Amino acid sequence: MKSPYIGSLTPNEVVTGQFLVLSKEIRQKRTGEPYLTLHLSDRTGEMEAKMWDNVTEVIDTFDRDDFVKVKGLLQLYQNRTQFTVHKLRRLEDHEVDATDYFPCSERDPEEMFAELRSIIAGFGNPHLRALLEALFSETQLAQRYKIAPAAKSIHHACRGGLLEHVLSLCALCRLAASHYKNIDLDLLLAGAILHDIGKVEELSYARSFGYSADGQLLGHIVIGLRIVGAKLEQVPGFPPKLRTLLEHMIVSHHGELEFGSPKVPIFYEALLLHHLDNLDSKMDAMRSALSRDRLLDSEFTGWVAPLERILLRKDRYLQEAQPSAKPAPAPLKPPETVIPPPLAQPVPAQPVPPSGREERPRANEKRPENKPVPTTLFGEKLQAVLGLEKQA
Repeated sequence: MKSPYIGSLTPNEVVTGQFLVLSKEIRQKRTGEPYLTLHLSDRTGEMEAKMWDNVTEVIDTFDRDDFVKVKGLLQLYQNRTQFTVHKLRRLEDHEVDATDYFPCSERDPEEMFAELRSIIAGFGNPHLRALLEALFSETQLAQRYKIAPAAKSIHHACRGGLLEHVLSLCALCRLAASHYKNIDLDLLLAGAILHDIGKVEELSYARSFGYSADGQLLGHIVIGLRIVGAKLEQVPGFPPKLRTLLEHMIVSHHGELEFGSPKVPIFYEALLLHHLDNLDSKMDAMRSALSRDRLLDSEFTGWVAPLERILLRKDRYLQEAQPSAKPAPAPLKPPETVIPPPLAQPVPAQPVPPSGREERPRANEKRPENKPVPTTLFGEKLQAVLGLEKQA
């Protein structure tokens, strides 16, 4: 098993790995020297790569759809990931396991095909059931239907993508038919299963995804009519008008003339098929766009051409928008014990006269001087002598 995969790479690390070359362009520096612009891929994704030095040594040794072993540095440049190649060597087919390099549905193709056969077996309309059983009993068609992508790059662009898209569409058909009245569920499901059947021949998917010669010249709608028409000739008693309805659903499923449909849908099941097909393809295109450039630190993607808009990375936006968590409040300190100051010594109460009123000196009475009260016998005698001297 190869290692590392593109989906596990991180910026600013030197990488030595094996990849499939999706595209190769030779360009010139300002000095006139050549450099290479590449798109490398494996089953987990793809990345843009540049080779600036020693280009003349390897420029003619490999081409598009070759496997190469490279050594280089992954960096973020102008809000995009870019791999700078320092060394490159072409690999021989026996050196690689092809399943490591092609994007595949997360679901097992055999499991998905068994689910498809179960849906067909549940059809109540015997003519539609007979047609679908005859188609998928053909070994070559069944094998191609299991691994074909639903598109080159827009939606379900992986091995098994067509089958994954059809099963998703069948689930939507059941939900919509239970909501809207007057819907023929068997006809709607048959249209879902057959609307893109021409892609088994329109697309080439031996290595990188592209278009076959018939795909370029005719497109999957015409190819699909041809495949279904050839099989209808082998189903006896198939009603002509039912055939016309089924063919109309195939030719009108793009919904508008400018989107490649020769006719616009003009009955219930045809119109419903168009909108459900458009819904499922757009949702997968959004999923695919949001999964790319996972290393970029931005709330928005770049311009997504299939959806004609930029996209919001909702999880990252909500994460950035949340206010920072407030620090937990500090635990309250226990109240300090306040020790009251010592109480002042009580002042001894003055004796109160028997009348209960405080005696006040008369107006013409001379107030006694504020002299210390003698507390000893000697003091009393001294006080008396001093009083006699004042009288003399």
